[in-house]
Amino acid sequence: MNNSVTNTARLLGAGLRALLVLTLVTGVIYPLVVTGIAQGLFSDKANGSEIKSDGRVVGSSLIGQSYNLPLKKGQETPDADLKWFQGRPANGLGSNSVNTRYSLILSGATNLSADSKVLLKQVQDAKAAVVKDNSVPGHTVSPADVPADAVTSSGSGLDPAISPAYAELQVHRVAVKNGLSVAQVEKLVKDHTEGRTLGFIGEPRVNVLELNIALKDLVAKR
Repeated sequence: MNNSVTNTARLLGAGLRALLVLTLVTGVIYPLVVTGIAQGLFSDKANGSEIKSDGRVVGSSLIGQSYNLPLKKGQETPDADLKWFQGRPANGLGSNSVNTRYSLILSGATNLSADSKVLLKQVQDAKAAVVKDNSVPGHTVSPADVPADAVTSSGSGLDPAISPAYAELQVHRVAVKNGLSVAQVEKLVKDHTEGRTLGFIGEPRVNVLELNIALKDLVAKR
């Protein structure tokens, strides 16, 4: 009986030591090492790829933002603030219906098929709006000039970037709304156009938040 109790105590002691060692290694040492490496080599990405303006964080380079006017009385969908460059449509996003204490946006796609009448209507309406909003005196946008990313949302609905073609399509409107020359706004777009990653991965792109921050700074210098 004594031997059985002793063996049980030894096993419990060994199990407790193993638990303590594993807790120390996997719960303390490993997270500290990984965090240290991340902060040392990839601090920007580890901290959320933050973008700052006027000394404060205004967003992440990985998440798109909307640039809308305040809702008017009776409105359910706000109008776009056309003095800013606009990102891709954010169709498919849902709202948090479980924890209603916080106003959260849920990332997601529409899951509509290519022949969906709802999707076709969304695209047609979006194209008409892009043509209307970006046609200014002396410059008319043709429906054939509207790129795909101007009228379709990404899989997440939170794409932070647009194609150079969509950014360039908005140049004349942004110039007029902000009292800038077309040449000035075109240079902004050119300066903020990123090429393919490593020269062959993905497509050229323009981060909308970074572009709008540069636009704000340019307007402030007038």
